[in-house]
Amino acid sequence: MTPSRDISRLLEIMAALRTPGTGCPWDLEQDFASVAPYTIEEAYEVADAIARGDLDDLCDELGDLLLQVVFHAQMAEERGAFAFGDVVMAVTSKMIRRHPHVFGDVGGRDVAAVNAAWDAIKAGEKEDKAERRRQRGLPPEPEAGRVLDGVATGAPALTRAVKLQTKAAKVGFDWPDTRMVIDKIREEITEVEAEIAAGDRVAAAGEVGDLLFAMANLARHLGVDPEAALRGTNEKFVRRFGYIEDRLAEEGRAPGAASLDEMEALWQAAKTLPAPPPAPEK
Repeated sequence: MTPSRDISRLLEIMAALRTPGTGCPWDLEQDFASVAPYTIEEAYEVADAIARGDLDDLCDELGDLLLQVVFHAQMAEERGAFAFGDVVMAVTSKMIRRHPHVFGDVGGRDVAAVNAAWDAIKAGEKEDKAERRRQRGLPPEPEAGRVLDGVATGAPALTRAVKLQTKAAKVGFDWPDTRMVIDKIREEITEVEAEIAAGDRVAAAGEVGDLLFAMANLARHLGVDPEAALRGTNEKFVRRFGYIEDRLAEEGRAPGAASLDEMEALWQAAKTLPAPPPAPEK
């Protein structure tokens, strides 16, 4: 079998890998649950390539992510649930349906008009989905009778926190200004300190969660993506700690051989260095 730009070749490869007797033993023993962590990992690797501005790597990572879609579709086809073509049909239908201002005759191309039509579009999608389930002989989905229903539990915790807060805000459950969110953060810090002083690690963990939730709320109020903000801080930490290692290496020492005071002094020096420019697109 030879490589190809045609998506059908990728489908053929995955079908061959999953063919009993002649396929790959590892691929054959996988199921939706076992593949799901790899799907999440590949999505993060796509985001990482974008953050690094590495378009060559992005091409590879998008291919790996596409493979995950094909893998899940192949397993679904084996069960008689749906095939890759059904996935494509579903997403193309959704994109056309959600953009009547582009593919239909609906007027109003400004953001406000698009958002105004969103609820009606979502209601139509819900009806269509219910009809598809009926045609396949599947039971109806549980009614989403609560405001926070529908927020994916598998999303990164900070991302899910913002989605939950956004949904609650739409029905008026929100701090009216940013200052009140900051006051809430101070309150949560005090509660963390109290549980630490009490020696209750379980309660302290719960209060740390409350603090992180409040921080995500602050990010939302500021229009900041908390996941992106934390990724940036992680990279900053890596860069500054790397500076510590480099300076110590010049003296023939490893970080473990340096005192905390020495490393703190180098850390403060690293903080004075200019931030690197954004990664160029390669």
